[in-house]
Amino acid sequence: RGLNLFGTVDSFLLWRLTGGARHATDATNASRTSLFNIHQCCWDEELLQLFQIPPNCLPSVFDSAHYFGETDPSLFGRKIPILGIIGDQQASALGHGCVDVGSAKSTYGTGCFLMINTGSLALRSSNRLLTTIAYKICGSTSYATEGSVFVAGEAVKWLRDGLEIISEANEVEHLAESGPESDDLYLVPAFSGLGAPHWNPHARGALYGITGTTARTELARAALDASCYQTSDILGAAHKDGTQVSRLRVDGGMSANNWFLQRLSDILNIRVERPKLTETTAWGAAYVAGLGLKDSLFSSLAEIKNISTTDSQFIPSMTEERRSKLLNGWDIAVQRTLATF
Repeated sequence: RGLNLFGTVDSFLLWRLTGGARHATDATNASRTSLFNIHQCCWDEELLQLFQIPPNCLPSVFDSAHYFGETDPSLFGRKIPILGIIGDQQASALGHGCVDVGSAKSTYGTGCFLMINTGSLALRSSNRLLTTIAYKICGSTSYATEGSVFVAGEAVKWLRDGLEIISEANEVEHLAESGPESDDLYLVPAFSGLGAPHWNPHARGALYGITGTTARTELARAALDASCYQTSDILGAAHKDGTQVSRLRVDGGMSANNWFLQRLSDILNIRVERPKLTETTAWGAAYVAGLGLKDSLFSSLAEIKNISTTDSQFIPSMTEERRSKLLNGWDIAVQRTLATF
């Protein structure tokens, strides 16, 4: 047609599903392009000029819950309405029912992605966290503060594939809970730099506190502890920005590890909840589609909040003295790592 189109993966999928009839996206995905004004919810003219991108090649931007068109009948034998589009981490947050200000979720997969709902306030962090759109529904935009960690489950993979001290990832839980407690070993898993709130792509991994008695159990704990400490760094930055989090909802492969979740609760000193419906990203996308129906399946976002139920919760049991000692040791390890690279 003589025109190149630019968009995100979802806009490409929509284009293909509709047989080229619709070139569109939602506000959450548009906000990831560095071309979108998240305050006015439109493509930013100044940024488009800066990057020399013609606006007519970009997708139209709609609410997350919206009628985006219908699938080409040749694909599935009939037309199927497409009623919602939303980013993956935002979908996960909705799947957890994070619709209230201060509600937070953290996904532990290869990396860690923590998102805190800030409501109608697009909070500009003074502590190196990201501001993004949580969702846009019924014309109303909700924002979120977000922190990304590059290495979470990737550290467990390193134990398996790099050091070969475990053969399966789920063995790390048994290793961590066996053997004597040790608080002196710190793994700073900067395999590809450090994410929020440090944002140092040049940092590299380091292991502090190795002795002649350091064994597999200590390494397993250090790998899991690293995700706890990095989560604490993000929540600490959010706290400095004035955001309070009293409980954290979790998902992702690492959330099946009970030892890890108890340790996470102890380090953060807040309640950690694992939902019964662990595929929260898929549920969040389904909720958006339900809201996109002409006669919505849900009366309000509050109804979605009540759907998510807790399977297990973990309550902090660590003394404040020990917690402070552990976090202080982590801070020292991170600063040494940053000073080295």
